[in-house]
Amino acid sequence: MGLADLWGHHWAEILLIASLLTMWSLPAAVQLTSDANPLTTIQSEKDVVLSMLGTPPPGTPDSSPTIAISQDTATEQRENVTFRCSTQDADVTIHWVFNDLPLVFHERVQLSTDGKTLTILTVQREDSGTYKCEAQAFHQVRSSAPTFLTVNHGPDPFEIKLESGVSRGEVVEVIEGSTVTFSVETQSHPPPSYTWFLPYDSIPPPTMSSFTIQAVSREHEGTYRCLVSNGATHLLRLGALKVRVLETLTKPHIVPPSLNLVENASSVALTCQTPHEGAGVLWLLRGQALLPSDHLVLSADNRSLVIHGLRRDDTGPYECEVWNWGSRARSEPFRLAMSYGPDRVDITSGSAPGVVSTVEAELNSSLTLQCRAESQPGAEFHWTLEQSTAVHAGQVLIIWALTWEHQGIYNCTASNPLTHLARSASVRVRVVGPQSSLSAGAIGGIAIGILAVIALSAGLGCFLYIRNARRLCPWSLTDLSLHSQKEPPSVTPGNNSHGPRKPSPEVTLDPLVPTLPKGNTESHYEVLLCHPESLDRSRAVTNLPLPP
Repeated sequence: MGLADLWGHHWAEILLIASLLTMWSLPAAVQLTSDANPLTTIQSEKDVVLSMLGTPPPGTPDSSPTIAISQDTATEQRENVTFRCSTQDADVTIHWVFNDLPLVFHERVQLSTDGKTLTILTVQREDSGTYKCEAQAFHQVRSSAPTFLTVNHGPDPFEIKLESGVSRGEVVEVIEGSTVTFSVETQSHPPPSYTWFLPYDSIPPPTMSSFTIQAVSREHEGTYRCLVSNGATHLLRLGALKVRVLETLTKPHIVPPSLNLVENASSVALTCQTPHEGAGVLWLLRGQALLPSDHLVLSADNRSLVIHGLRRDDTGPYECEVWNWGSRARSEPFRLAMSYGPDRVDITSGSAPGVVSTVEAELNSSLTLQCRAESQPGAEFHWTLEQSTAVHAGQVLIIWALTWEHQGIYNCTASNPLTHLARSASVRVRVVGPQSSLSAGAIGGIAIGILAVIALSAGLGCFLYIRNARRLCPWSLTDLSLHSQKEPPSVTPGNNSHGPRKPSPEVTLDPLVPTLPKGNTESHYEVLLCHPESLDRSRAVTNLPLPP
């Protein structure tokens, strides 16, 4: 039963007794007489009521219980404390009160059999406070004066806090030029003392739980330590904090590879170069955050990017960004210079759309052929014509005036000196126009045949001409009149006389043999054929029959 219940019960008894006094007739032994003192009688009745309520009458010695404590100050987790409740009343029940509330018992609180001895084993800081004991008799409760117990403790383990800083594991980063405050919070009784150890000597070590640095610089970078001590508990605690002062970040630089890059090469590494060791690194590809993969591999600190199996679309641009929680800076875009190709070779004609495999062009017209292939660096082009050793260098082949000799198959070869690759394509060129069905060889054969026929005809005419001349040569040259005689003299072979001989009719020559000039044909004929030198040359060839 609590105190409130007890007092409520007592007030009910008081009201009951008061009502009885108004109705109760005192016994004869105590009835008032003319010589009795009424004040004394009333006082006696009051004492009876107070006695019934458990309150000693005025003038009687105080019989409240008292508490004796083994020690009013103890050290946490090191000592035990014993409370002893003493009372003059017998047959009473002892109740213990802690901080004006009934004491809660647990394994560290032990109570004697009569309830008068309270022992706290291995005191804790939560055992600090006021203790009282109450002696309860029948209709009577008496309480002791409060006794205070102090438990010394601490300092507890602590961490150094840094305002305006960001923790990165065991390191706290602050921005250069900012204001920072160091502080320590710990539980301790009595209050502890503080000693700071700084990484620089520009100011004396503080002795408070906190201190502030204005405009922090790289000089203030280092490890800060704080020693907290309690003289009552003789405990010491040491805390430490590493501080990094972040500089204003400058633009990083991507270090390119030193070798010439070729498509499908094994791998290539890019390095983000920055003087800021504590800065984070982020890679970007084409303006977007780069996603690592088996093809694009980042190092543990993100400072290097390795590209495995170079592809044509790996040229970039690449950027690297350095950052901290206070600032960031990004490099200039960087593109990989990669060699590849040539790819498929295509041939186009200036007069035909798209890729061509056959081109027809008019005789004596111009023709333009262009060769193209995807390649980095640009491919080198060479043109050749089948069955020809001529080589034309260049991407464009121009023929200003087509002839029959320009017909044929043209090959274009594209080569890359860095990748050591080459590809080719071909196109057939046809020349159309007069005699387009005859080849150059056929035309040459025809020309040779015509010349042979002319030579043969001239030879035959010469042969016939010389033979006729031999038939006239047996005549006596002395009988011929070379200048005035029109007819030859009569010839009488075998004593047969004939009249004067008629002139011979005109000889018809082979059409292929050139005819003699008109006029004095005969005189010239004779002179030409019968001259002794001509006769000698003619005899060496053949014999001509005499004319009739």
